[in-house]
Amino acid sequence: MSVAEPLPQSILFCCDHNAVRSPMAEAIAKKLYGARAYLQSAGLKNDLEIDGFAIAVCDEIGVELSRHQSRSFDEMGEYGDDLSSYDLIVALSPASHARAQDLTRPFHTEVEFWPITDPTAQGETREQKLDAYRRTRDEIIENLTRRFGGRFETEE
Repeated sequence: MSVAEPLPQSILFCCDHNAVRSPMAEAIAKKLYGARAYLQSAGLKNDLEIDGFAIAVCDEIGVELSRHQSRSFDEMGEYGDDLSSYDLIVALSPASHARAQDLTRPFHTEVEFWPITDPTAQGETREQKLDAYRRTRDEIIENLTRRFGGRFETEE
């Protein structure tokens, strides 16, 4: 069993649209680690609103996601965020991993790839879709706690 590594001071989670996986990772990490790190998310594109199923499955565990505003890598500068200021970028999709590596070549920013399942095309019924999103949420929690430690406590 590997020992969790220290939490970096700043982490950017990224995926394709900043509507499902990366906002879930950002919000769950904030619940786990609070103000111990600067935690944000972005996508390759900002062409989708936050996903309702992602909101629902995060709400089940006491994680607020409904106020998330999607943004792209290109829009980060508008918010005063520079990729070079992050200690770690965690890419949750192959395309965002490739883009993050390309954008950080001139910097000393560490980029990791966590192959988190995209739940958006899974399931036919509402319950099947929710189950797919729950599995993705749980993958994110497992990766966060394995990498940085901590224990996720749900609010009962």
